[in-house]
Amino acid sequence: MKTYKLYREQRLDITLDEAWDFFSSPANLDLLTPPNMGFNILTQQPIPTMYENQIIEYEVSPVLNIPIYWKTKITEVIDKLSFTDQQIKGPYSLWKHIHVFEDRGDHVMMTDDLTYALPLGFMGRIAHSLFVKNRLTEIFDYRYDKAEELFNQKAFAISKNPSAFNEAPPTRPPSTSALANIS
Repeated sequence: MKTYKLYREQRLDITLDEAWDFFSSPANLDLLTPPNMGFNILTQQPIPTMYENQIIEYEVSPVLNIPIYWKTKITEVIDKLSFTDQQIKGPYSLWKHIHVFEDRGDHVMMTDDLTYALPLGFMGRIAHSLFVKNRLTEIFDYRYDKAEELFNQKAFAISKNPSAFNEAPPTRPPSTSALANIS
């Protein structure tokens, strides 16, 4: 099975408590998902803050508006440090997404570490090259931009209008370095 890795880091100008409260709440997943994904949480709401063995069900339409059922399990939670979600049922043969939050005093460094694989062997590798890799990059770029907008207002404003400020605009990690093959 060919596996792939997507890794992102982002500085958040909020407290660890604020970061944890927002990102560990499944109800906020919709805010972090591009509107063109047709994201819909199927799990009965309100959904409690994440806990180990929690099951969350969704419907997403990542390609041609075709809905796909997706079921994840929260396999590990270390309070105010990390949580891991793994796909139980859905479009991937492997999906393991580790979310890490590091308190650095005046800000939080958030890390997304995703390992995934596609089914169908050779056809899955072709699909990855043709659109899956790019679609995942778009999704994580959207998450990055939305987190900037929500938590790093000045940095987000600078990125949208750099001439209004006397400092260099922040930059999103380049997609080429954010997505890499692993063995």
